[in-house]
Formats: sequence, C-alpha cells, structure tokens
Amino acid sequence: MKQLLTSIDLVIECRDYRVPLTSRNPLFEKALEGKERVIVYTKRDLGGGPRDQKNEELIRGWHKGSTVMFVRNGEEERENRKATGRVLEVLREHAEKRWKLVGHRVMVVGMPNVGKSTLLNALRGLGLGKGKVARTGAQPGVTRKIGSGVKIIPSEDDVTQGKGERGVGGGVYLLDTPGVFIPYVPDAEAMMKLALCGSVKDTIISPVVLADYLLFHMNLVDPKLYADYTPGPTNDIVELLELIAKRTGRFGKGGKTDHEATALWMIQKWRRGEMGRFVFDRVDEEGLMKARLEEEEMQPSMNQARKMERERRRARNIARGES
Repeated sequence: MKQLLTSIDLVIECRDYRVPLTSRNPLFEKALEGKERVIVYTKRDLGGGPRDQKNEELIRGWHKGSTVMFVRNGEEERENRKATGRVLEVLREHAEKRWKLVGHRVMVVGMPNVGKSTLLNALRGLGLGKGKVARTGAQPGVTRKIGSGVKIIPSEDDVTQGKGERGVGGGVYLLDTPGVFIPYVPDAEAMMKLALCGSVKDTIISPVVLADYLLFHMNLVDPKLYADYTPGPTNDIVELLELIAKRTGRFGKGGKTDHEATALWMIQKWRRGEMGRFVFDRVDEEGLMKARLEEEEMQPSMNQARKMERERRRARNIARGES
C-alpha cells in the first residue's frame, strides 16, 4: 500500500457509524500519516434517527483538522443522494484546487464490509449517471484486491464532448480496496460488535451468542424493539428465539426450534434496521480515551507479531537452504 499511496492525492477512510470507535483501524493511522484524508462514517441511518445530531457533533470533535462526513446506506433514495452528493462535492473541490491533467486519484480504505464499494457505486452513479461497477455483499471479503481507478467525476474533455457536467482536469478516479481487519481485537465485546455489523463472517461466532449480545443492547436502548415477539422484556435469548421461531416458523427436524437459524434471522433483521437503530460504542470523550489506550496497549502485540513473522520466514529460508 505504501508504494501505491505515493500516487494517491486523497484518501477516504470509511468507518461504520454503528461502531465509530471499534471500526477504526490503527494500522491506517501510521500507513496514512501525512496523507490528506476524509473520514466517512457509513450506514448513518442504521445508527439512529436523523434528528440525533449529538453523536455526529462528538464524532466530528474527534477529528479536528480533518473532513468528517456521514452517508446513509438505506432505502430512502433522496436522503442517500444528498449525503453522497456532499461527499462528491468535497472530492470535486479537492481536485479543483489541485488541477491535474492525468486525473485526480482517490483511494477508499476501511475495515471489511463497512460500505466502501457501496460508496464507490453511489459516487459513480451520482457523478457520472452510470451503474454499479464494484461488487457488494452482506458478508465481508467481496472485494479481494485493489481495483483499477473508477472514474466518478468527468474530465474537462468529457464535458466538452457532452459526457458530463463540471469536469475537473483529467477527471477524478476512485480506487476500491479490500477491507483491512484490525491486527488485534482488544476484547470479546469488540469482536461481537464487529461481527454484528458484518465485518466478521457469520460463521466465525455462534449466531446465538451474537443474538444474546444484541438482546443485551436492545434492552439498554428499548425492550419494545422486540415487542412483536414477546409479551414483555426478557434477558433470556433462548426464550426470545423460541418465541420468534413460533411467529416466523423457523423450526428444525421434529418441530424443534432451530436456534441458530432464528438467531441469524434476528441479526439480519437488525442489520436492515428493522429491530432498532442504535450505536454500540460509547460516543463520548471517555469512550474515545478508552479506545486510544487500547491502541497503545495493542502496539507491543503488533510488534511481537511482526517479530514472530520475521522469525518464521528466517526459519523457512534456513530449511530451504537459503541464507
């Protein structure tokens, strides 16, 4: 990535609004040091109502000196286009200030499945009026390699030929990249947050365990979020899953509740915003301080991992008879 960054004019770092602290990757802090960066929080609509501005203000305060934006991933097309349009305008203005005949190159980075490819498609659709070019999916790992630049804003020549409006130099190109997972997860809770938000494949952690953690947060926010399935609040995930199975017909062999399938159904329903919209992380200065301390503690583990990898390679070379 370091070699590629030399040809990049601007970096967009995507983070999931539902886990604004947990989805920040400390690897990017060092790798992107010195690069102009726009922080884009995706899936804003899945983390609370449109009137919930307090979290946005606090999050902006974490990134003093950087441009911070919020985009939506829901079905309200008008609001989605407005949010995407604001990002597009920032990219256009950045390119206009740094006019380049060969085109302006922007790279999008972030954790797995935070919405990088979705953002690319939205920017291309709004900027050029063209369809999707990047594959997207509900599970992480859809984008497996760094793509070639995709034009999202026309060049001045394109406009002259009637292929767009407000062209900039040689155009603006966006490079999509595979998600980069954090090198060290500080605790099990962080892993469950990332798994619930889709940054970890559903096969890694038991859906019942994830649903139990989700239920814990639902009870903190509002037990009425699952009121369609229970007569009242509950802390028992098995009880809730059995009640949901009765309502939805998710039974296995012998008419028994398929707890895993029902838990996965519940998780997917929440991911779509149909069982509550809330933020998992603590969005305040104390929460940010805790995350920074965890990153500092993480550094020795990262260095140790690098040392182990060097030793492993050295041992492999010796076994091959190489110096």
